Amino acid sequence: MITKSALVSLAEIEAAAVRIRPAARITPLIEVLYPGTTATDATLFLKCENFQPMGAFKIRGAYNMVAQLSADELARGVITYSSGNHGQAVALAARALGAKAVIVMPTTAPKVKVEGARGYGAEVVFAGTTSLDRKVKAEEIAAERNLAMVPPFDHPMVIAGQGTVALEILDQCPRVGCVVVEVGGGGLSSGVSAAIKQRHPAIRVVGVEPEGAAKMKRSLEAGRPVTLARVGSIADGLMTVRPGDLTFEHVRTFVDEVVTVSDRDMIRAIAWLYRHARIVVEPSGAVTTAAVMLGLGGIDPVNGPVVAIISGGNVEAHKYAEYITS
Repeated sequence: MITKSALVSLAEIEAAAVRIRPAARITPLIEVLYPGTTATDATLFLKCENFQPMGAFKIRGAYNMVAQLSADELARGVITYSSGNHGQAVALAARALGAKAVIVMPTTAPKVKVEGARGYGAEVVFAGTTSLDRKVKAEEIAAERNLAMVPPFDHPMVIAGQGTVALEILDQCPRVGCVVVEVGGGGLSSGVSAAIKQRHPAIRVVGVEPEGAAKMKRSLEAGRPVTLARVGSIADGLMTVRPGDLTFEHVRTFVDEVVTVSDRDMIRAIAWLYRHARIVVEPSGAVTTAAVMLGLGGIDPVNGPVVAIISGGNVEAHKYAEYITS
């Protein structure tokens, strides 16, 4: 059982913000006309994590953890399991810190993410289609080769690193009334909500996940982490079948509400972001804008500026072309 004392502190997130500076950018917060209105005074702010060096927020948590490994652990090498973005982030962090990396990915991983990890010098191993498949394989390889594991979300160092997004949002938009964040395994939503609620409890935090992979929403309803029998969505980065024990406790403690959106909603959001913000966003990164467009979870600019975190932009070119022209 995870206790409240195990939750990541604001001090840990602030320390991570300093630690990750060699690797992670302070990403821009851009302002666009609020969806569904022509009122010039209603705007939406987009926190563009798709502008990170490897195209997603994951570099924050990955670098924060890899940078705290011992010299001996770095010499042995690191391993992780990932649908793609965390794998690229660990590969990039390992390269920056002089370590070898092994990334276990699903057989269905997008080519752009596989090539990204390999481009940063990592060895890529494929295992099954679910997060549990690749977790089991990564643990086997870690034991065989004596590699240091860098989990994709359920670790305090990873959560603290992801929480640095929120510190930047609070600096860039001090009057923010609501922050909308994706929910995959829960690392980003845990870190962001922990940072925000420990600084400004009145700010609303809404988590968003795909209808076809609503593991956090189901877990919150059950009062404990549950494993979905199957998942299905175009949001490959959010296809985890079970939230982490630690991330579940963070979300239960700090997130006001978790809502779901459909694949069609994500496609509409990707096209809207292309037309109105001129940014390339992958389906996982578009769930937050989709929720804003639908007005879910009490998201309303009347209560203060709304910030939607755009978590990543790693999408196959041909699929992106389909999304923005459908």
